[in-house]
Amino acid sequence: MYRHILIPTDGSKLAAKGVRAGVRLAAALGAKVTGVCVVPPYVPPMYGEGIVYVPGRSPSEYRRISAAHAKKALAVVEVEAQAARIPYATRFLAGQQPWQAILKTARARKCDAIVIASHGRGGLGGLILGSETSHVLANSKLPVLVVR
Repeated sequence: MYRHILIPTDGSKLAAKGVRAGVRLAAALGAKVTGVCVVPPYVPPMYGEGIVYVPGRSPSEYRRISAAHAKKALAVVEVEAQAARIPYATRFLAGQQPWQAILKTARARKCDAIVIASHGRGGLGGLILGSETSHVLANSKLPVLVVR
């Protein structure tokens, strides 16, 4: 059935629930998993006239902080996969649109399913806040399991 499952995470408690569900599914199917954490790319601060300058983070400091966040988020995938004794890999990347990076990773890693967590916001809340999960669902050619 499914041999390679992609599990996106942002390090939140809800994403950890999705990680656990994805790893359990992979263990039941004898599949391997790839965890992915997507962070926004560095955007240099811009200032206009009359704005007080507040020093921002340097690109190297931003990369260090982003890498530390991703490492912490992906550690959940690592711990769960090791506990389930299944093969795993992790990927950390920057992307303006996380859903695009998730789908690109799924294609590049030859995954055949995606397990992703969702807050379940619908209607106006989902429209205003946007939803990476809904974008993944709308644009994926792979089966997507949504965990709430």
